[in-house]
Amino acid sequence: MPAVTRRRSHSQEWYERAQKYLIEGVNSPSRGSSVYASGPIVLERGQGSQVWDIDGNQYTDFMMSFGALIHGHAHPVIVDAVYQAMADGSHFAAATPAELEAAERFCRMVPTAEAVRFTNTGTEATMLALRLARGFTGRNKFLKFEGHYHGWYDPYLLNAHGHPPEKLGAPEKPARIPDSQGIPPAVFDDVVIAPWNDVAQFERVMREHGDELAAVITEPIMANMGCIPPREGYLQRLRQLAQQHGALFILDEVVTGFRYAPGCCQELWALKPDLSTFGKAMGAGFPVGAVTGRREILEQMRWGEPMVLHYGTFNGHRLTMKVIAASLGLLAADKGAAFRKLRGLGDTAISGLRDVFARRKIKAIVQGFGPMFQIYFTGREAIHDYRDYCAHVDAARYSRFVQLLLGEGIYMTPSNGLHWIISTAHCEADIKALVRAADRACARLT
Repeated sequence: MPAVTRRRSHSQEWYERAQKYLIEGVNSPSRGSSVYASGPIVLERGQGSQVWDIDGNQYTDFMMSFGALIHGHAHPVIVDAVYQAMADGSHFAAATPAELEAAERFCRMVPTAEAVRFTNTGTEATMLALRLARGFTGRNKFLKFEGHYHGWYDPYLLNAHGHPPEKLGAPEKPARIPDSQGIPPAVFDDVVIAPWNDVAQFERVMREHGDELAAVITEPIMANMGCIPPREGYLQRLRQLAQQHGALFILDEVVTGFRYAPGCCQELWALKPDLSTFGKAMGAGFPVGAVTGRREILEQMRWGEPMVLHYGTFNGHRLTMKVIAASLGLLAADKGAAFRKLRGLGDTAISGLRDVFARRKIKAIVQGFGPMFQIYFTGREAIHDYRDYCAHVDAARYSRFVQLLLGEGIYMTPSNGLHWIISTAHCEADIKALVRAADRACARLT
C-alpha cells in the first residue's frame, strides 16, 4: 500500500522555479493551479499502477495520464518496443513497415475501419475528421453538443467547459459561449449547438439545420463532464438522423477508444459511424491520433485535384507505430482478456465506492461502468447531460475529496470534469486501497 503522503517541499520548490520559465509553471492548465490549488504534484517515475513524486511520495495512479496509459507505467512489452525502435532509428518521415503493422492491427480491431490515417494527437484527428466531412459533403456547418470536448481546435471550443447555469440559455436556444479568447467570432458561424442526451432536442435541431450540416460529431460517452453515458438508443438515433439528412456521423473515441472492447464503443453499442477518431489509449502513453471510417471518405486525401490536404512530419512516427502495434497486440491477446479485466476491476471499484458513500451517508454517486467512471457530489440519482453537471454537481467538494485522497496515496486529478481510469496494470489490491482511502477521506470531508 502506498505510504501516506506528507512531504511536498521539493514539489513546492520546483513549482516556484517552473513559474519563471513556464506559464503557470506547467504546459497545460489541467496540470496547474486552476486544478491543484496548492500547486501541482511533480511526478518523476512510474511502474505499473504506481507513481512517485520528487518528494519520494508513492501513489496508486487512477488518472493514468488522462487515460493514455492503458497498460500503466513502463509495461515491459512497451518498453522493449521503444528500445528496439530507438536502436534502429526513431523516425524517418518516410514510409516504414511499422506504420503498416500498426494500421493492420488497428483495422482488424475496429469494425468500421476500412482504412486509417494516423495523426499526432487527438485534436489533430478531430480537426482532420471535420475537414474530411466538409470536403465529402460540400457543406460547411456542423453540429456539436454542449459539454463535449473535441480538442482545442478553434471551431470546437464552444460550450465545451462548465459554466454557471444562468448563462446557458434555454435548451431550445443554447447560449453560445466561447471557451477561449483569441478566436474570431466568425469561426463559430458554422457551428450548430445542441443539448446532448435529449432525442427531442436533437430531432428539433435536425429539422431546422440537418440539410445544412456536413457532420454531427459526438463522444459515445461524455467524458469532459466526468463520465456521462448515453441514454439507451440515443447514439443510434444520432446516426440515423444524420444519415437521413446527408450529414456524416463522426464518433469521437479519442477518450473511449480501446478501453471498453477490442472494437471500442462502436462495437459495444453496434454503431456504424462514417468517421471515428482515436488517441490516448491507442498510443499507450505516446502522442498519437487516428481517423478511420469509410474508405470513400478517406480517399479524399489521395493526391490530386480536388483533395483534402493532410500533411505532418511526424504522422506515422516510427517509434509510436511500434508502440501501437505492441499495445494493440496486448489488448487483443487471449481473446481480449485485458478488456474483461478492465471491466471487472472497474466495476469492483465503482461498487466499493458506492458502498462507502452509502455507509457514510454522503450524497454522492459514482457514474460510469468498467474502466472509466466519475464521482459526483450531488443529491440527484444520475447526471445525464451538461446542464445537469453545471447545475447540480458540487465540483468544489469533489476537489476537496480528491485532495484528501492525494494525502492517502491515491493519485487523481481534482478536476470533476475528468474521470477515473483503470489500466491493465491495476490489480485487486489497488482497488481495495482506493476504497479504504475513500473511506478515510469521507471521514474528514467537509
